[in-house]
Amino acid sequence: MSRGSAAVTRPAAVFAALGDPTRLRLAVRMAGGEPLSITQLAAGARMTRQAVTKHLHVLGHAGLACASRRGREQLWSLDPRQLERARAFLDRISTQWDGALASLKTFAEE
Repeated sequence: MSRGSAAVTRPAAVFAALGDPTRLRLAVRMAGGEPLSITQLAAGARMTRQAVTKHLHVLGHAGLACASRRGREQLWSLDPRQLERARAFLDRISTQWDGALASLKTFAEE
């Protein structure tokens, strides 16, 4: 994989993981900062703990969530580093678009 390809692939995994409404809701719940158990994350979600676990693993694979153990419980928390990288990626795209639009405006005005 080329360097440019990797620069796009990493944020794409984040966007794909958050593109699912259930995973986005789980990420929002974990954003509170305190690690949450699967039971806590499943509460009010109208889905089984097993389904929540599958979604958490997708978030984990994208680098958005990590699990730790406390006794018999598995606790999940949000890892904001990948979100920050994805945001930086979107900021770069936005800057490029701003430049392209400025060039188009200059061309149109000439």
